[in-house]
Formats: sequence, C-alpha cells, structure tokens
Amino acid sequence: MSQDTASSTGTTTFGASAIGRYLDDLAAKIPAPGGGAVAALHAAQAAALVAMVARYTTRAKDADNRPAIDRIIAAADAARERSLALADADAEAFTAVGAAYKLPKESDAERAARGEAITVALLAAARVPAAVVAEADEILSLAADLLPIGNPNVVTDIGAAADAARAAATSSRLNIAINVTSLSEGEGAEFAPVLIRIEELTARADAVYTDVMAAVHR
Repeated sequence: MSQDTASSTGTTTFGASAIGRYLDDLAAKIPAPGGGAVAALHAAQAAALVAMVARYTTRAKDADNRPAIDRIIAAADAARERSLALADADAEAFTAVGAAYKLPKESDAERAARGEAITVALLAAARVPAAVVAEADEILSLAADLLPIGNPNVVTDIGAAADAARAAATSSRLNIAINVTSLSEGEGAEFAPVLIRIEELTARADAVYTDVMAAVHR
C-alpha cells in the first residue's frame, strides 16, 4: 500500500494478537495447525487484499465502476470467510486422519473397519485443500477483474493478492498429494481435475503479477 492511502489511526501489533498466538501454535510441536491451515490463510489474505483495494476504489471518480466494485467487495469478503472456515476444517480433518490410524487392528473386523475409516478420513482431508484451490481460483479472478479499474495507489496489493492466491493453490497441491498417495488410484481420481486447475491457476496468477509490475513501472 502506498503512503498516500496508509491509515493514520494507528498500527497493528501482530506479536500480541491472535496472529501471534496462531504462529506460536504453528511453530509448536503439535499436529495442527500445519500446512493446510497455512494454505487456507493464504487464500483468506488474498481475498482480504482484494476487498481492501476495492474499498479504496469507491471515490467519486470511480462512480461508473461502482457496480463492479460492489460485486468484488461482496465476493471477496465471502471468500475470506469461507477460507478462514477451511483453515479450521483442515485442522479437524488432520485430527480425524490421526484418529483413524490409531484405531485397533487386532482382528480382521477391526482391520477392515480401520482401513475404511482411514480411507474416509484421507478423502475428507484431501477435499479440504481442494476446496481451498476453488477459493483461490475465485479470488484470483476477482483480482484480475479489479486490476483495470482499481485505485492505482494500491495496485501493488492486487499483485500481492495474486501471489497469495498462487501460494494457496500450490500449498494445497502438497496437502492433496500427501493424502492421495495413501488412497487407491480410483479413490484419488476425483482430485485429478483439481491438480490441472492448480496448473492453470498458477499461470494466471503469474500473469496478473506481471501486469501489476508493468503498471508499477508505467
């Protein structure tokens, strides 16, 4: 954000905030949060940046674009909330996978029940990052829509949003892969389109980032 648009009302003290506590948990030797939550928060931050730039594009001179801006704000705010919920869902899914692997396996019946529970838990765990990819995809589209009409004083934040959406997708790819590896080929097939979507998304994110850099140096 440029100094022209920076708030003069104060600063955020991250270390003493919920963010600081979250990072303490992330750094700790505990099962969750982990990379899946990080991916979802990348998406949430991308959405927040898009919404912020859009809110800075509500000047009198932006009146002609106000319907598009209002749509972007509403969509970005909703995507941010969904992404935050996915961060929680990832922690829950990871915990469920761990619980499934701890089920008893002494008898044939127990081994069968445990195997089924593991499969269900792994599928659920892979579906969370797949949902993060969908959020990142939508957020990136909003960023691309905003770029031509957004307030030029905060254009770099659109680039940061694109970069965060890209990170959300590529981090999610890792989390999908680790879960799908333990599934059968048929069970993991549902995630093949998601992996293709990630490749397309990263190319689009790079294009938005490049366009933002061009705008900065114009």
